Amino acid sequence: MATSSIGPGFLTQTALFTAQLGASFGFVILFSIAIDTIAQLNIWRVIVVADKLAQDVANQVFPGLGYLMSFLVFLGGMAFNIGNMAGAGLGLNVLFGISVAHGAIISALIAITIFIYKETGKALDIFAKSFGAFKILLALFIACVSKPPLAEAIIRSVNPTHFSFTALLTIVGGTVGGYITFSGAHRLLDAGLAGKQNLDKVNKGALGAIGLASLMRILLFLAALGVIHAGGKLNPDNPAASVFQLAAGTFGYTLFGLEIMAAGISSIVGTSYTSVSFIKSFHPTILKYNRQFIIGFIITACIIFLIVGKPVKTLVMVGAINGFILPLSLGIMLLAAYRKKIVADYKQPLLLTIAGLLVVIIMAWMSYGAIVQVMGY
Repeated sequence: MATSSIGPGFLTQTALFTAQLGASFGFVILFSIAIDTIAQLNIWRVIVVADKLAQDVANQVFPGLGYLMSFLVFLGGMAFNIGNMAGAGLGLNVLFGISVAHGAIISALIAITIFIYKETGKALDIFAKSFGAFKILLALFIACVSKPPLAEAIIRSVNPTHFSFTALLTIVGGTVGGYITFSGAHRLLDAGLAGKQNLDKVNKGALGAIGLASLMRILLFLAALGVIHAGGKLNPDNPAASVFQLAAGTFGYTLFGLEIMAAGISSIVGTSYTSVSFIKSFHPTILKYNRQFIIGFIITACIIFLIVGKPVKTLVMVGAINGFILPLSLGIMLLAAYRKKIVADYKQPLLLTIAGLLVVIIMAWMSYGAIVQVMGY
């Protein structure tokens, strides 16, 4: 889940909103961590106790609801993957000078190799852990080099001078929105970790994933803040690259290439795996040829990217799109938590349910506000 969320859009969003809000973006990050944690714990616990994929749980809550959820998640996952292709291609462009299009094709082939391997589950886990650690170490280095104003960051993280609902909606959507939060829960089911007896492992996994994604967000925020505090101006066409380049010159730009390549490829893998998991229970053929469908998903996203391309706006907007999906998916899981035919005698902690309802209300309200703003009303 953590490596799925830390994609090119994650890097771009963090740099862009730090440039807009400065140290006050720290408050938005802390607010988002609270929302992320509540949403993920509620969703993961219900799915694992029910021992059913999210779409099957949703269909038991109300017939047909799972199909709607799957359609939205699958569509959002495809949009996200197009951005992942672009980011991975850009990384290889920075490192080796090849075109972004050729870089995207190579990245797609690397991701496909993971799913061709017979023991896909093991390969997926090793790949995710290795690339996740690599991304965090690079971000830590840049955060140290940029020398951010830590005192100001701490103060503004609890006493902000600026706030943006768009920023909050986007980064929550980019961390636990759409397909992302389900990537970990569905992986747990595939690994055989289902039922109440595994709730301790579920809690540990959910909190650990949010912790890793949040650590990465904070490190990138501090790196960008250090650059801005020193008077650097981020390029709006590629704000994340500006952070690395302004912090460490040409060497930093090379590190950015490594960072966004790792982010892109690991996110391609996570997005494709989870998006297809939302349709695999709908027909025996999809379940039987699951790997082939995942590979087809990767190829389709790559082809769309090669035809359409991507602006930085796409990487920011896919986070917002996933943010729209979160109140629906979390609301469904909260209803499922109180259906005995789904969770049997399991009782969801009341405080967790209340907190979950608040998140549904907050995210639905922000989503509505964002739609109204876009429509110009």
